[in-house]
Amino acid sequence: MKITWRTAPFLAMCLAAAGAGSLDAQRAAPAGPPRAADGRPDLQGVWSFATLTPLERPRELADKAVLTAEEAAAFERVQLERQNKDARSGQARADVEGAYNNFWWDYGSKVIGTRRTSLIVDPPDGRMPALTPAAQQRTTGPRRPPITERVVLGAIVDGPEHLGLSERCILGFSSGPPILSNAYNNNLQLVQTRDYVVIHTEMIHEARVVPLNGRPHVPSSMRLWLGDSRGRWEKDTLVVETTNFTDKSSFSGNIIARGGSTAAMRLVERFTRVDRDTLLYEFTVDDPATWVRPWTVQLPMTRSDDPIYEYACHEGNYSMPNMLKGARAAEQAQAPK
Repeated sequence: MKITWRTAPFLAMCLAAAGAGSLDAQRAAPAGPPRAADGRPDLQGVWSFATLTPLERPRELADKAVLTAEEAAAFERVQLERQNKDARSGQARADVEGAYNNFWWDYGSKVIGTRRTSLIVDPPDGRMPALTPAAQQRTTGPRRPPITERVVLGAIVDGPEHLGLSERCILGFSSGPPILSNAYNNNLQLVQTRDYVVIHTEMIHEARVVPLNGRPHVPSSMRLWLGDSRGRWEKDTLVVETTNFTDKSSFSGNIIARGGSTAAMRLVERFTRVDRDTLLYEFTVDDPATWVRPWTVQLPMTRSDDPIYEYACHEGNYSMPNMLKGARAAEQAQAPK
C-alpha cells in the first residue's frame, strides 16, 4: 500500500452506503464465503493481487506448469534480488532509469499459492497465443510511437501525443481492465449493492461502475477508456463482460512490443469469493484482430485490512514539459554540427 497525500472521500462514502459494516460479520463467519443481505456472495473489501508469478511462463520452464515448494522459494529469492532497485549500477543513465529506490517498489514477495509458473492458464503452455498476421504487421517496420506505448529514455518524443497513457496518468499499469500485478499499488477495492458493483483500482485511481440490472451495452459508436462493463451473477460468481474499448488504449499485459489489443477486444472477468480471505479473479481476453485465439488468466487475490489511499498522480504534471525538453535536448546533441 503506497500512501500519497490524502484519502479519497468518494470511496469512503461508497463503502458506507453499500454496507461496509457487514465486514465485521464476515470476519466472524466460521467458514465459506460470506453473504450479502440479498444472499449473493459478499465481494466487498480491499484485495491485494501482488505476486511474483509472471504473466507468461518463462521459456526455460517449458512444460512445467507447477513449481515444487523448494523451486518456488528459489524462484522468489532470484526475483527479489533481480528487482532490487537499491543494487545501483554506478552508471548515471541506468540509475535514472531505475527510478525510485527499493522502498517504493512492491511487486509482492511470493508466487501465487498454487505455485503455478504463469498466471496464464489457457493455452496450456502458459503463454499468449500467436499474433494474427495483421497484429504482426502492426509491430514491424518503422513507425512513430503510438499513444499506447510507454516512452523510455532515448525514445523520440515529438509532443504529448507520443507520451503513453501511463505517463500521463490516464490509464495503465494495473489499473485495468483487465487487472494484473505491477510494480506497486497492487490493490483492488470492491463496493457492492444489489444493482451495482464498483471495481476500484488503487493504481491511477480508476473506478468502474458495473450495472447488474441487465441493461444492454452502449452503442458500438461509443468508445470508452475503460470499455463498457456489464455484470451478471452465474451462481456464486460475478461475471463482468466489457466491450466498446477505444482504439487509443491497449491492454498489453507488459508485452506492448508484441502488439497489444485493439478496440475489438472483448473481455470477460470472473470474481469468485473462495473463502473469507481469498478472491479468485479470472479473465479471458478475446481479440481476433490481435491473437489467433482467446487466452485466460487466473489470479487469486488476498483480503487486506488496509484501506486504499488516493493515488495522486502527476499533480502539476511536471514530467510532461521535462520529458519534452529532454527529447529536444537529445535531438540537438545528435544533430550535425
